[in-house]
This record gives sequence, structure tokens and C-alpha cells, in this order.
Amino acid sequence: MTAIANRLRFRNKQFSGDVNPQQLIELDKLLSEPIEKVYYYLNTSEEGFSSENAEALIDIYGYNELTGKKRKISLLQFLEHFKNPILLILLVAGLISIFFNELINAIIIFTIIGVSVVLDYYQEAKADKAAALLKQKVTTTATLLRDGVKKEVKISEIIPGDIIYLSAGDMIPADSRIIFAKDFFVNQSALTGESAPVEKKPIIEKSYINITEYSNAVFLGTSVVSGAAIAVALKTGPFTVYGRIASRLASKPPETEYQKGLRRFGYLLLQVTFTLIIFVFFVNALIRGEILDSLIFAVALAVGLTPDLLPMILSVNLSSGAIQMAKKGVIVKRLSAIQNFGSMNVLCSDKTGTLTENKIVLVKHIDVNGQDDEKVLLYSYLNSYYQTGLKSPLDEAILKHRELKIKDYKKIDEIPFDFNRKRITIVIEQAGERILISKGAPEEIHKICSSIEEHGEVKSLNEELEKRITERFIELSEEGFRVLSVCYRKDYSNKTVYDITDEKEMVFLGFVAFIDPPKESVKESIKLLKEAGIELKILTGDNELVTRKICEYIGLEIKGVVLGERVSEADGAALARIVEENNIFCRVTPADKERIIDTLKENGHVVGFLGDGINDAPSLRTADVGISVDNAVDIAKESADIILLEKKLRVLHDGVIEGRKTFTNTLKYIAIGVSSNFGNMFSVAGASFFLPFLPMQPGQILLNNLLYDAAQIPLPTDSVDKEFIEQPRRWDMTQIRNAMFYFGPISSIFDYITFFVMLYFFHATPALFQTAWFTESLITQLLVVYFIRTSRPFYKSRPSKSLLISGLITLTVALILPYTIIGEIFGFTVPPPIFYLALTLIVAAYLILVEIAKRKFYKIYR
Repeated sequence: MTAIANRLRFRNKQFSGDVNPQQLIELDKLLSEPIEKVYYYLNTSEEGFSSENAEALIDIYGYNELTGKKRKISLLQFLEHFKNPILLILLVAGLISIFFNELINAIIIFTIIGVSVVLDYYQEAKADKAAALLKQKVTTTATLLRDGVKKEVKISEIIPGDIIYLSAGDMIPADSRIIFAKDFFVNQSALTGESAPVEKKPIIEKSYINITEYSNAVFLGTSVVSGAAIAVALKTGPFTVYGRIASRLASKPPETEYQKGLRRFGYLLLQVTFTLIIFVFFVNALIRGEILDSLIFAVALAVGLTPDLLPMILSVNLSSGAIQMAKKGVIVKRLSAIQNFGSMNVLCSDKTGTLTENKIVLVKHIDVNGQDDEKVLLYSYLNSYYQTGLKSPLDEAILKHRELKIKDYKKIDEIPFDFNRKRITIVIEQAGERILISKGAPEEIHKICSSIEEHGEVKSLNEELEKRITERFIELSEEGFRVLSVCYRKDYSNKTVYDITDEKEMVFLGFVAFIDPPKESVKESIKLLKEAGIELKILTGDNELVTRKICEYIGLEIKGVVLGERVSEADGAALARIVEENNIFCRVTPADKERIIDTLKENGHVVGFLGDGINDAPSLRTADVGISVDNAVDIAKESADIILLEKKLRVLHDGVIEGRKTFTNTLKYIAIGVSSNFGNMFSVAGASFFLPFLPMQPGQILLNNLLYDAAQIPLPTDSVDKEFIEQPRRWDMTQIRNAMFYFGPISSIFDYITFFVMLYFFHATPALFQTAWFTESLITQLLVVYFIRTSRPFYKSRPSKSLLISGLITLTVALILPYTIIGEIFGFTVPPPIFYLALTLIVAAYLILVEIAKRKFYKIYR
């Protein structure tokens, strides 16, 4: 149904209370229709509402408040965090520990679970805080026309159809249409990212793709810089542009690459664990006939496969990475984002402030021939210096370019800038001679010129000269410059008051050209990002000519340029191709940015987004890693995962490298731990076929796992080989599975050798057998870390001191444990001295074979 057919005639009860009529308001239609139709749709008039009608309509429209997501009961919200499959396995581990009276082990496991869940719960609560920041931006009252008189009314009580009075310093209280304006300028940089104030006026606009481009529209949360206006409210609360952003922030963010990887790893563990439990349980139950003992042993075995300290290792690892990144000028707000930062292979960013300095500078003051002209600079300087209206960034750039001596010039009058003329004229006097100087849009300056000054000589304009002026303007525009024209006329009338009728028969003087200059360091930074395997894609609201020129200047290879209109019109399959084949996206809306990021993620990329405005907040949450800067608006910083202290790509590159180091060490722990544990569990499963007793007691299995995991706590501090951080690294379940099935069986081979030696050479009792295998399995797990942690020969890659020391301490504990009271408690016995000779030979042979196999593994699976 169209908006016209469904006009909002609420007194006729056309809508039920289940539907908020604002959902049927098409904002762009209300901005392009005659104002009389807008009044008709909203059932209002230029006199506004009476207090009685307004109160009744609030029940239909709702209050003008930003609403967040409905809060769940805190207990249910807390319990939802236990859905993580790894946490479920750890819960079982804790219960098993309690069952076997391993209270210390149980306390450690439940502490890990508690810390992990509390941290997740705390992070989720931050989403509501982001939406709350938006609410704080809105003032409490606004001036409305109620009952035919101006009244101060609470912002929350504004409804569509209200007539609003706006003046300098006011915050816009609702998305509205201007019906009267006088020199009315609005700062909407928080929504658009453009710092220059925008003039708003009551004209009927053509349709725009980006709603913020409408000159007759103002938006909730933006502010009035100067002038005055009257507007009619169109949308309020969550239905405003601002409100939709708040709703997006309050909703659950999409799953990031890190979360997907952790979830897939958890399911991999569940699959292997479930298979192992079933197999071992049935084998032991059939052979020994002790169903309960077999079940307990099978569950303990499965727990042994689980990296118990994974949440703690991740926390320590990420915290260590965050400290190192902070030293590089990168502040990590959300620790889990470090993994995504290291995996990122596409970075989406605006050009303003990232590739450029985010400040306008004057770079050329030239005549029609393209030659530097000091008179062009002087006259443009006088115009900017003496004009009393709102100084634009272009005026500021002219005044900052060079300080000129103008004390001999006296201002007589001024013809202010307006939107129709697009120029400003000042009248000055020097040595008794008056001069009108106009500066403005080239096409408008051209209209009032009848002659041109060239090489100090004034000539009448002809077709050839007019063509040269036009060609010079086009040439400057295609080079990416923002251009103004300057003209003048000597006046001999001695008037005291001037108006627009005096802007005639002017002499064209030349052009002043501006640019937001590229950063000096950006060429090197782009090169570093490319070498690091990160593709930079520019998403900007600026035009394609300026963007293309900046990219050419900084050496960014342009694969293709796409306009926002094409992005909006493309379907999913077409957009999937567009985002891969192009890297410059111009005139894009916030919705376009979010869609581009979503599509890149669907294409298999890990996407980072660098933004600093309110309109960037949804994209910051949609990206795998949201990156903002220290001077960004609060809501952007709150939505971001990572904050750069400087908006420089070099800083970002340094942070990415630290992120990769952190992620690499995480993957080391997972791959090494799972493959070692799998080897031990595979050995136990095989031993169940021929041993008349359990190869290791359930409590011994848990102790083995705990000692190994504790030795790996310093792994986050481990050094990382250069080849592991040259390119983005991602969660690769196939790689982890390959490592588990490749190195695990090698470990099992030597476990079986140990079994054979203990049974046929030592004729071991159950206690001696269990002691021997406990010692051998723990020592091989500890030492193999130093071999598998690198793809190089182990002696060519030095581990960190803390990792080396922790391994040696745990190895010592493994050797002396049978001689202690704790060893007796766990059922260990003292092995004969010759056992240690056999142990040394077995361990040495195992490590040699692992080193050989490792080289083949990395050659196959790198």
C-alpha cells in the first residue's frame, strides 16, 4: 500500500492499536511532496495540534524516546552463556572431579567457568550502554506550537505533525521537514561524517538515495549552528534515523570470525569426545563387565581430551596481547577482538582522516591560464576576511594559507551568501577606490562576469575565453580539487548600501583550488598493509573524482570504482561480485556500508571497519572487528572493539601484527594440546582391549591434564616465527583436526612401546604400569611443545623464557611425584631406576620422529 493511499487520518480510526503509523510513513515521500500534502498525511496544519489532540495521539504514535531491546530476566541472561560447548565439557570435568574427590581440581575448573561466564555477561551488557549514550545526546525540551501559542514541551511528548521552532544552539528533537528558514545552518557531522555545516531551506527536493542529502530535512540528534527555522515533525523516537541506529546497537551483534571459530572448535571437541565415550565405554563394559566403572572411566577419559584451561589461556593470552598493542597506540576494548584483528584480511575505511589529513587547505590560486596569480589570492583573502557570515572551511583555508597585509583596505558593505546565488560579495575601499569582490561557485560567478583579466589586461569575454574558463574549471575538478572562482569590479558610485543588483559586469580574475591533502605516511602504510595480506577498501560519501585522485596520489591501486546507487540496486549475487571486483565505493550511505561489510563476510573474508561517526556505529558492530579513533564521537567509540590513539594506518598495521602474534599463540595451545591429549586418549582406548586393568586411574587422567595445562599458561608470552605473522591467520578446523590425527597417533605409538616395555620387561603391577605411563605421557606432552610450536627445526626457534621455565618445573614435578605423599594419594608407586633409562630412550626416539614428521606436516598442510 502506498503512503498516499494510507494517509494518516487517525481521527477516522483507520489504524488499529497494533500498528504504529510511523511504520507506514515514507520519509523521502514526505520530503518531496508539497507541504499541504504533508499536513494532510499527518492530520495537522501550520497551527500545529491542540494539547488535547496531542495527548490522544501519543497513544497512537508512542513517546519520542529511543527504545532499546527488552531486558531479559538477569538469571536467564546469565545462564544463556553456558551454551558454549567447551564450557559444557568443563562443567562435566568439574563434576567428575567432585565425584572423585579431586576438590582442588574442581575448584580450579569452576573458577575458570565462572570467570569466563561473568566476562561474557559483562560484555553483553555494554550493548545497552551504547544505546543509552544516544539517549543522553538528546535535550529535554523543545519549543512547539501548541494551542496556537509557543510552548516548551518535553522532547518525549513530540509527535509527528508537531510544529517545531528551531534556533542557534538547539538540538533537533525529531526527524522533521523545514517549512521556513532564515540563514539556517545545521551540523549533522555525527550522522554524515562531513564537518562543514549544511544549509537547510524549505524547498521541495528531488528524491535522493541518502536521506541526509535532503536540504529540507533535519534529523534527531543533530544541532543548529546558526539562523532560525520552523519545521514539522515527521518521525519520532525509534522510527527516526538516529533511533534506528540506537535499535541496531541494542540488538545482538552478528557472530564474529573469532566466535565462529571457537564455536566450531567446541563442536569438534564434542564430536570426538562423544565418539570416544561410546567406544571406550562399550569396550570396557564388554571385557570387564563393570558398567558403572567403565562409564566413569570413559567420561574421565573424555574430560582428559578437553583443554581444561582454554578459557584461562585465552584470557591470559588476549590480555598479554592487549598490553603489547597498547604500547603500539592501539587500545583494545573487547579482548576477543584481538583474534579478529589478527585474522583480518579486508579493511574498510572512509578516506577522510584515514588517507587524508581531514582538513581543507588551499593549494592553488591561479588565473585562467593556470599560472599562479597573487591578485587572485589577495582578493579571495579580502573576501574571506571581511565577510561576516558563517565562515566555511574554504574561507578558513584561505585565511590560513598565508597572512597578507590588508590594513590599507577598508570594508564598506557586504552582500551575504545565499543558496540561490552561491556566492558572497564584499565592498572594500583602498586609497579612495572602491572594489566589489565576489567569490563563489564557478558557474554562478561566470553568470555575472562580462570581462576577464589576463596578464594584467582586462578583456571583454568572448566565446573562446569562456571556453577556456570552463575547461580550466573542469580540469581542476577532475584532478580532485574543490574550486571557487573570484571576480571583481571597480565601483565609482560612492553608494553606502549594496545589494545583489550590483553584482554585474564583473571582471573574471581566476580560481582558488582546495584539497583535503593525503597524509605523508599513508603511502608506506598502504604498502605495509598490502604486504601483510590486508586489502584496503574505501567506503566514502565523497564524489568519485576527488576519491580517485586521492587514491592515485597515494599509490592505492584502483581495481574499480562503484557508486552507492549501484550498491543499493544490486541483489545479493551481484553485490557479492561487486565487492570483490572493486575497492573504491563512493557516495555510499551508512546502509550501503553495512551491506558491503555483510557481503564481504559472506564471501569468506574477515572484515575490519574504521569509522568515527554516529552513522558508522552499526557498521562498527557488523564488522568482525570495529575500529574507531580516540577523537571519535562517544557512540562510535562505545560500539568499536578497538580504538586507535591516532587515526593512522601505520598504527593499525602495528596493531594487526600484535594481534597475529596473539592469535598464533592461541592456535599453538589448541593444536598442541588437542593432538597430545588425543594421542593419550587413543592409547587408553587401545589398551582397553588387552589390559586386565585400567591403564590410568580417572583421577590420574585429570591430574595429568591439569599439570600439562598449567605448564602452558605462559604460552601467550612465547615468541612467534616471522612466517606465522606475514599473512592473516584464521580458525581452521581442518588444520586442527589434521594436527590431532597426525601427531596424536605418533604419540600413541610410543605409548604402546611403553606399555610393551612395562608389561614384558618390567612385568609391571597395575600401580607401576600406571605410574610409568603417567610419567611418560606427561613428559612427552611437555617436551613436544617445543618441537611443534614452530615450523622450523626446533633449535632454530627459541621459546620464551617463561614457557621454557614452566615446562622444566612441570617436568621436574612429573619425575618426583611418585616419591611424594601426593603420589601415594593418587595411587603412584616408585619405579625402579632402570625405568628412567628406558624412559629416556623412548622420549628421545619420540621427539626425533616428531621433528621428522613435523617437517612433512607443514609441507603438506601449510
